[in-house]
Amino acid sequence: MNTDSMTVAQITRLLNSDSIAPQLLQALKKDTRRMVVRLLQQWEQRRLKAAKERERVKKLYAYESSLKAQGCQFIAGVDEAGRGPLAGPVVIAAVILPYECHFPLLNDSKKLLPSQRETLYTLIMEKAVAVSYQIIENELIDQINIYQATIQGMYRAIAALSPTADSALIDAVPLSDLLVPSLSIVGGDAKSASIAAASIIAKVERDRIMDKLHTDFPMYGFCRNKGYGTPEHLEALRNYGPCPFHRRTFEPVKSWGKQS
Repeated sequence: MNTDSMTVAQITRLLNSDSIAPQLLQALKKDTRRMVVRLLQQWEQRRLKAAKERERVKKLYAYESSLKAQGCQFIAGVDEAGRGPLAGPVVIAAVILPYECHFPLLNDSKKLLPSQRETLYTLIMEKAVAVSYQIIENELIDQINIYQATIQGMYRAIAALSPTADSALIDAVPLSDLLVPSLSIVGGDAKSASIAAASIIAKVERDRIMDKLHTDFPMYGFCRNKGYGTPEHLEALRNYGPCPFHRRTFEPVKSWGKQS
C-alpha cells in the first residue's frame, strides 16, 4: 500500500478515526512528507496517553477486585458532596458499576472540570448497574449535625439501590451497621472506581440544586460558590443575613443569624 496519492486532509481523518488498518499504518510510517510524519507522531502520542489513562482507570478497580474475589457481585461505591458549605443540602450517592467498565477520566469529582463531570455523569447514569442518591436538607443537618446527616444519607442511598448491594466501598466514613461486607477508605474517591463514580453523581446533583437556589437568592452567588464560604458569599451574608437554605448551626451563619 502506498499513501503518496492521499492528501494530508484524508490522512488526518483516518488518524482521527476509531481504528486504523495495520497495513495502512505501516504505509504511513514509510510516508516521508513532513506533515504526515508530524500527524503520525501526534497519533502515537494520543494512543500512548489513552493507554496510560486506561491503565490508570483499571487500577481504580483494585478494591472492587478484592471484593469480587470474595464472591461479591454488586459492589456499591458511596460518597457525598457538600459537607463543608454554609448553605444547601448534603447529597449522598451510591453507585454499582459493571466490573472493570472503562470510564475515561474517571476520578475524584474535585479533580475534574465541570464539563468533565457532566460527561461522566451521563456515562455513569447510562452504564451503571444501579445508581441512587439522597438529598439531606439543611434543616436536618442543623438538627442532627452534618456527620450524622451524612451517615443517615449513606445508609439511605445504599438501601435504595436496585439490585441490592452485596458489599460497599465508602469514602472515609465507617458504616458499622451495614449488613454486608464494607470498607471505609480515606481518600476513596481517588482510589476506587465505584466511589469516584458516586462522588461525581453526588457533586453534579448538588451543583444543580445550588444553581436552582441561585435563581431565588442571586445575592449569595450560589451558582459560583455552591454554598461554600467564599469572600463573595460572606460579604452577602453580612449584608443580607442568612436565607432559609443556610445552615444555622454553621459559623459564621450561626453568629450572624443571631445579629440579623
